[in-house]
Amino acid sequence: MKYGFAICLLSMLHLMCSAQEQLSTEPLILNNMKLKITFGDTELTATLYDNPTTLDLIKQLPITTKLEDYAGTEKIFYPKQKLTRESAPDGYTPSKGDITYYAPWGDVAIFYKDFGYAKGLISLGVIDNNGIEQLMTVGSTEVILELQGD
Repeated sequence: MKYGFAICLLSMLHLMCSAQEQLSTEPLILNNMKLKITFGDTELTATLYDNPTTLDLIKQLPITTKLEDYAGTEKIFYPKQKLTRESAPDGYTPSKGDITYYAPWGDVAIFYKDFGYAKGLISLGVIDNNGIEQLMTVGSTEVILELQGD
């Protein structure tokens, strides 16, 4: 009887932890807010995720900066101030179109190719409607990042 209760309790804890893991893998979206990325005659939008790191970046907008190509995989820039890591996971596996913050170096990265798991990488959002194709074709370019309400 004693072992049956312990097994039942462990099973319940496992189910609760599994449910929590599933909840935490789906990012919460910031409602009615988009990131607008403008370069040349091109304007892209991105969906932003509701987390402390993204909110910290929003506080610095608008940002005019030069995006630099890094490792043939991503475009990066350094915000004026480092962003918070509060409540951030240990790392992240980015996909093409993901906007992330690499905490160890303090840079924001927009991935135009899939990449493997990186410790210290925090997801901020994702480029909408395959717009990443336009960004990946330009070299180092000046961009304006600003908040766009719906």
